[in-house]
Amino acid sequence: MPKVLRILLPVLVLLGVVGALGGIKASQIRLLIDTGKAAQKAGPPAEVVATTQSQLDTWSATLSAVGNVEAGRGVTLSNDSPGIVTRLHFDSGDEVKTGAVLVELQTSVERAQLKSVEARLDFAKTNLKRTTALVKDGVTTLSELDSAKSSLDSLAADAAALRAQIERKIVRAPFSGTLGIRHINLGEYLAPGSRITTLQSEKEEYVDFSLPQETLSRVRLGLKVRLFVEQAGIELPGVIAAIAPDVDERTRSVRIRASTTDPEQRLRPGMFVNVLVELAEKRDVVTVPVTALVYAAYGDSVFEVEDDAESKTGKSARQQFVKLGETRGDFVEVTKGLQGKETIVSAGAFKLRNGAPVKINNEVALDPKLDPKPANR
Repeated sequence: MPKVLRILLPVLVLLGVVGALGGIKASQIRLLIDTGKAAQKAGPPAEVVATTQSQLDTWSATLSAVGNVEAGRGVTLSNDSPGIVTRLHFDSGDEVKTGAVLVELQTSVERAQLKSVEARLDFAKTNLKRTTALVKDGVTTLSELDSAKSSLDSLAADAAALRAQIERKIVRAPFSGTLGIRHINLGEYLAPGSRITTLQSEKEEYVDFSLPQETLSRVRLGLKVRLFVEQAGIELPGVIAAIAPDVDERTRSVRIRASTTDPEQRLRPGMFVNVLVELAEKRDVVTVPVTALVYAAYGDSVFEVEDDAESKTGKSARQQFVKLGETRGDFVEVTKGLQGKETIVSAGAFKLRNGAPVKINNEVALDPKLDPKPANR
């Protein structure tokens, strides 16, 4: 008998432990089931969002394009005559005035020839004076006087030609501006037309861009434009200075030039620039902040906040699909889907679904600024 008890006692203890564990686990499962049912009955938790109202506004019409910066005056400087560089009077990036000497080529042969001609020219002048006096005294003939005059004129022409040859070997700045990178060095032989450097004027810049031919009737000289290089933080005003009289037959676009002033000299020829042309006409628009939009492949949408008696917060979100128009600054034009003055979610829209309960907290609302480019006037 004691031997049977020794065998049954551990078995009974083990069964008791298993039963206790089973009871604890069953209690936990019942608690989870009850919690799930309560959560299901209560519904999903309310999402905290910020709201704003869609705005009714008036925007001036604009045309956008991409342009390239062109210098008001810009040239590549080169030499007219061949020769060896004997003097350099500039360095890369120097600012120069009109007529400043930049490069001198070797002119020793021309200067020696000029001295010889000038010496003969002095003798010809003296000879002409003597011949003139002899003609008055009747000692010599008029033909001798004509010959002396012809010799003087010929030598004067030869001297002028040599001076011109010497001048052609001096490269000067044709206008005031900033020099580019120097491409030559002292002692270098330059063939005619060798690239020396570039020269760009500092006062005025131009931006060339193109617009479709159907916009030609809306564009005229003097219209204001806004020029932007957002990566560099550049924003400059300008005006349309020229409109090409023809249309590009390949792109069916019109070439337009806008002029601007750049006091800080931040624009560089060849720079990429965004252009907005301000047109005279205006239009009424409905706008929403960019942060209110939910972009998707099947359509863009916003979430309107509506009263909902069944929601535990009394508010719910309804998804409203919209059609978008122009973007200006932090606001987007809504061409279809909103009438204006609707309460929409401006922050937190990405975490919502249709019919979701919401809790409004505008203390953390984003503050987009209506900063259209160009400014809405």
